[in-house]
Amino acid sequence: MGVSDLLNQSFVAWMDADKGADSDIVVSSRVRLARNLSMIPFPHMLNDETGSKVVDEIRKAWKKSTSSELNRMDLVTFDQLSILDRKILMEKHLISPEHSESNARFKGIMVNNDGSLAVMINEEDHLRMQCFLPGLRLMECYNRIQLIDDELEKSLDFAFDERRGYLTSCPTNVGTGMRASVMLHLPALSLSGQTSRIFQNVSQLGMTVRGLYGENTDTVGNFYQLSNQITLGQTEEDIINNLTSIAGQIIEQERITRQKLLREMPYQLEDRIGRAYGILTNARVITSNEALMHLSDVRWGVDLGLIKNLKPFALNELIVAIRPAHLQKKAGKEMEPFERDVKRAEVIKEKLASH
Repeated sequence: MGVSDLLNQSFVAWMDADKGADSDIVVSSRVRLARNLSMIPFPHMLNDETGSKVVDEIRKAWKKSTSSELNRMDLVTFDQLSILDRKILMEKHLISPEHSESNARFKGIMVNNDGSLAVMINEEDHLRMQCFLPGLRLMECYNRIQLIDDELEKSLDFAFDERRGYLTSCPTNVGTGMRASVMLHLPALSLSGQTSRIFQNVSQLGMTVRGLYGENTDTVGNFYQLSNQITLGQTEEDIINNLTSIAGQIIEQERITRQKLLREMPYQLEDRIGRAYGILTNARVITSNEALMHLSDVRWGVDLGLIKNLKPFALNELIVAIRPAHLQKKAGKEMEPFERDVKRAEVIKEKLASH
């Protein structure tokens, strides 16, 4: 149940493109709530004793709950997981890169079978509860994670100030404690050089753009994470509505640009997409960044109808399956970078051939 299932398969719920609105452009939606227990220091100041107290409190609340959503979750501390296992959870976007680095017994995760619900324990805050779904489904994400929040709050005393809202370790999260984000695939806007202007505009509207794995990560393969920057002075509904509106405008611009490029440079576009597919289905050695760039082009080709009989789900799954920890898990051994590049080419060919 839970963690063991997720460690032994590449699938997680956000990959299922058939279940998401606007999933040709929006890969996934996520809503995350940051919460802390009253009268206990923030995670960066915890030791084994105080950190374990946080875990014990969360475990008691989890076991006490009658919520079917919570009952379907599994709780594991990081001293029970190898570094490889933690990296796999990170590559699936269930924990952050920083969280995956620690094997402390007071850090951990609660997660359900398909990874749509996950709670990071003692990351930057005592609890970071998140819901991940495919496509543009921010309100649904919010409603589901709010149920988890309400259920845990029945047993846990969250740090809350009547004027400031929920108290968090980072001042930018104070207030609702909520971060909402969408993962966007924007090959047409990237190719036409419009992303810088668009992202500059959205930053003036209180949004921020990051790479595939969030804060401090690079943008690769035309995948961008758009999220709210401010949580204080706004309601959860305000944040969701603002982000949905801005994402909708970007989606529209990407669609218009895709059709414009298809009209104005059809041969170049078909050539680019065809070459990408040819490399992915024939390469013997391929790096992670090169693979993501070609997968981006192939995904674009599928969305435009230029590549038939290939499901977006398979491409979403490959985004994760080609990452270092997943490759090593599949191979059953640690591998040097070149060995991973060889294995990555094998995995891609195998997956594309089966769809």
